[in-house]
Amino acid sequence: MTEGLPHILVVDDDNRLRELLRKYLVDNGFVVATARDAGEARAQLAALCFDLIILDVMMPGETGLELTASLRKTSKVPILLLTARGQPDDRIAGLEAGADDYLPKPFEPRELVLRLNSILRRAPPPPTAPEPARTLKLGRWTYHPDRDELRAGEEIMRLTTAEAALMRVLAAAPGTVLSRDEVTGRAGIDSNARSVDVQVTRLRRKIEDDPRQPRYLHTVRGEGYTLRPD
Repeated sequence: MTEGLPHILVVDDDNRLRELLRKYLVDNGFVVATARDAGEARAQLAALCFDLIILDVMMPGETGLELTASLRKTSKVPILLLTARGQPDDRIAGLEAGADDYLPKPFEPRELVLRLNSILRRAPPPPTAPEPARTLKLGRWTYHPDRDELRAGEEIMRLTTAEAALMRVLAAAPGTVLSRDEVTGRAGIDSNARSVDVQVTRLRRKIEDDPRQPRYLHTVRGEGYTLRPD
């Protein structure tokens, strides 16, 4: 039974530490998901609700401080930063970015659990769960967000992991133009321009009658991408 247990996201590029934390926290009554970098973390956050994020500061690419500052623009989920740098200036930088607590490495696992519980006790209750996302009509296809599924009667369109992530992000804001950075960050897709365009083209081939003249999945020059269902 996991109902009612705190849901934690652990973000760390150190595979060994990430797995050790996952096992220890599960053994201490938490439900745990993991991510190895900011891109994977954004994909997890787009798909699931978390009670708290444990975030490594020194990650390649987007750092933990940068991700914290970015998340604080739209989210109040508590964040505990982990870092090998424990100087006062480093702690202040983490708190100024929006973190709720800061734990230097190496740390005692029991202290981590105590700090997590302390943060969770202070955190406001989670918002009421939103209504289930409505299905979207795309010509003969119907997209079911709760199942990441494109269906036409009994026929189900197979989507790759990247295509499903892209569809999920665009379907969450139908009619809204999302920038390339928003799409790649939320979907966990390589931010390389060519990689995004390839995924958009592949998805377009699956949902459009004429991919060269798209009706649903549009590229807005200089702005980004949008999904416009029927």
